[in-house]
Amino acid sequence: MVACRYFPDREKFTNDMQSSRLVPVCTEIVADLDTPLTLYAKVAAGRDHAFLFESMEGGEKWGRFSFIGFDPLVTFCSREKEVTIEELHNGGDESLTFTSDPLEALKKLIEDLGAAEYEELPRFCGGAVGFLGYDIVRFIEDLPDERTATDLPDSSFMVPRIVLVHDSFKQKITVVCWVRTTGTTDDGERLYGEAIAQIEEVVSRLKQPVGEELFLASGRGTEKEHQFTSNMEKSRFTDMVEKAKEYIRAGDIIQVVLSQRFHTKTDISPLVLYRALRHINPSPYLFFLKLGDIIQIGSSPEILVRKDGERIELRPIAGTRVRGKTVEEDLALEQELLADPKETAEHLMLVDLGRNDVGRVAKGGCVWVEDLLVIERYSHVMHIVSGVHGEIDEGKDQFDVMAACFPAGTVSGAPKIRAMEIIDELEPDKRGAYAGSVGYFGFSGNMDFCITIRTFVMKDDDLWIQAGAGIVADSDPEKEFEETVNKSLGLRRAVELVEKGF
Repeated sequence: MVACRYFPDREKFTNDMQSSRLVPVCTEIVADLDTPLTLYAKVAAGRDHAFLFESMEGGEKWGRFSFIGFDPLVTFCSREKEVTIEELHNGGDESLTFTSDPLEALKKLIEDLGAAEYEELPRFCGGAVGFLGYDIVRFIEDLPDERTATDLPDSSFMVPRIVLVHDSFKQKITVVCWVRTTGTTDDGERLYGEAIAQIEEVVSRLKQPVGEELFLASGRGTEKEHQFTSNMEKSRFTDMVEKAKEYIRAGDIIQVVLSQRFHTKTDISPLVLYRALRHINPSPYLFFLKLGDIIQIGSSPEILVRKDGERIELRPIAGTRVRGKTVEEDLALEQELLADPKETAEHLMLVDLGRNDVGRVAKGGCVWVEDLLVIERYSHVMHIVSGVHGEIDEGKDQFDVMAACFPAGTVSGAPKIRAMEIIDELEPDKRGAYAGSVGYFGFSGNMDFCITIRTFVMKDDDLWIQAGAGIVADSDPEKEFEETVNKSLGLRRAVELVEKGF
């Protein structure tokens, strides 16, 4: 790895201190010997707040950019209407708790940080990184709030001081250090020097070999099957399906997604579990997100919503077949899936729902569909996918986009609001992280969030998985129950792989 020049230079940095509360200092280094996972292990493993975002496009080829971040300047957490913001300084921490709409509070936090923007930097190099739980929807829509809560915050974010952007195409890393300024140029020399010292420390750690973090074994030995327990009996789930079908017959809804949560105890290393999951189930959104004592480890196939400049994008996924054992069988299953009227009708319904969501924040006449009914292949399954795009309306921002699209129709139902009311009525517990979103709100106004599915949630030695099934008029309750179990199998296999000594 070879260090390059620093950007911005000392003079520009000092000038920008006068107009911005946060100013980045960055450099580029060659990185042709590591994966994003080994990079994370070298610089961020063991930290209380850190993240790794990777991508395998279409489940078949690695995405170009991966992101690593740690050392938070600010942390953000909400439980119902209670918001806590903690600012972390070298001279001590400051914590503030107040009542607010979490999305509004997070938006104000990013605005108040007043970060400088440079076109020379990658599309994401700083901002608020974290998750929105499903129940954040109660601040967007008028929904009841009477069920049992999970022992998790409704949302949690960090604003990292250090961000690494790994470019697999150019085989380089951009190392960014965000500097909190004082509003004057008096401390410019000192702050710039401190930022360079922090970057050099990171670069030095990147030159070291990978430690034992990626090879920690479980104390459970070589169990053949790890036991998970559901938050409901099978009969409770099938009864939920029957009740949902009654609502469908009555014309209340067309579809609703019902889920169950699985829990177990484990001593396995979260980072090793992530390594196993990315091996078993590579996906467009691979993430390891540690925010205090809450860790989310995910391999989500589906974007919730992305905003890049003026463009909005979401990609509904609905319609699934297992992969064939041969190329010929795989192609036959693809044709069978695309010819299935039930699967395509359900998918097109969700495309229309996506068009409506994007249309709430797009310019009039500026919503369109690309790649309608295309097949994306993953390690074990193939899906029908379509792309819904729009051009953002004047006066709208990334938080308006999130409010318009949250939660995804593919994890709630259609019509969305009535489906969510039925979910509240039928499911015994709040969903917590499941069916929410993981991603970032960038200082630049860009955003990228996936749907929180195919995801582990860990706290201490507790491990949860949640999976759902889309219920329609002719759904078989037994098969829908089995679908939720089957959707959790890839994650369960990752646990077993680690316990067998991965």
